[in-house]
Amino acid sequence: MDSVVSDASAVSDAVSDAPPVAGIPTQPQAPQGDLFQRDTAEPAAAAPDAEEGAQDWQLDHTRAPIATKIVVAGGFGVGKTTFVRAVSEITPLQTEALMTRASEDTDDLTATPDKLTTTVAMDFGRITLDNDLVLYVFGTPGQQRFWFMWDDLVRGAIGAIVLADTRRLTDCFPALDYFESCGLPYIVAVNHFEGTELFEAEDVREALTVPPHVPVVIMDARKRYSVVESLLAMVAHALEATPE
Repeated sequence: MDSVVSDASAVSDAVSDAPPVAGIPTQPQAPQGDLFQRDTAEPAAAAPDAEEGAQDWQLDHTRAPIATKIVVAGGFGVGKTTFVRAVSEITPLQTEALMTRASEDTDDLTATPDKLTTTVAMDFGRITLDNDLVLYVFGTPGQQRFWFMWDDLVRGAIGAIVLADTRRLTDCFPALDYFESCGLPYIVAVNHFEGTELFEAEDVREALTVPPHVPVVIMDARKRYSVVESLLAMVAHALEATPE
């Protein structure tokens, strides 16, 4: 048996040492060592391509952005849908329905005669205020017949913005009473419409009997920078009211 093994080894060595034959490609030689050893080395993982325009914090999977929820409430036609549309960095979700004659007796269009649609469920938008702070903005319907949805919309919110129109301040009283009763931090944002008298924030506070600790701001719901300032005021007030 030993002679057979030695003869086979000699033949193998002879074949490996033989010169290449013209016209026949040289065959690759097997590596030395255990011929049955498996190659367990894992292939090198390709480096993921960085997304164009992405910021560093967006590519850092160890740090997730802080998502917060804010509710925008107020009377009918006060500018809630415009508020969300002006600030949202995504296409806002809107549930607008055409106004019909059936609502003439309940929806007062004296201050907004050109209004043709109304929100029947909610408005939704999103804005990134800082590298790791994302706000989800929900606009509530203004008519009393849709108030039953408010409990669901405010669940999980850190605060609310009550929009007010100085031509009809009484329309925002239900929203003020609602957030006072549920203990949710809120601010009052006076939406200044063109052609109307501009009042000072303290005058509006006195007219609405808003407590001194509640911020009152004057803004324009059509202008993004003005809406952002209102959101920043809301976040700051929420942090002050509930720092934990």
